[in-house]
Amino acid sequence: MSAGPPRLLAGAYVLFAIAAGARSAYQLATRFADAPLAYALSSLAAAVYVVAAIAVRTDRRTLLSGAASLELAGALAVGALTLADPSAFPDETVWSRFGQGYGFLPLVLPVAALAWLRVSRVATR
Repeated sequence: MSAGPPRLLAGAYVLFAIAAGARSAYQLATRFADAPLAYALSSLAAAVYVVAAIAVRTDRRTLLSGAASLELAGALAVGALTLADPSAFPDETVWSRFGQGYGFLPLVLPVAALAWLRVSRVATR
């Protein structure tokens, strides 16, 4: 892995995997009945972040494209649902309100990853 964007992407994905994973593990262990869907979605987000971090570190572009696309779809879908029907999510997920609790980075990060994949693909031609 080279310096610059790939290193920054990998670091961000590792950080998000730890943050989302620790938070969801705690919530699932202590308050599962309060908001099982929200906590399960945060666990899914953490798993996607782990896959994306591995994909960046090992230069597996197809895997990163899939993980970033899933992350973007999740952030958009859950973000829209949490605004349209807040009662469906009694507690927040990583992707709630488009990642507002995480500075909207869950929405920005997959766009950055997909943009980097596109730019780096063009540059290698």
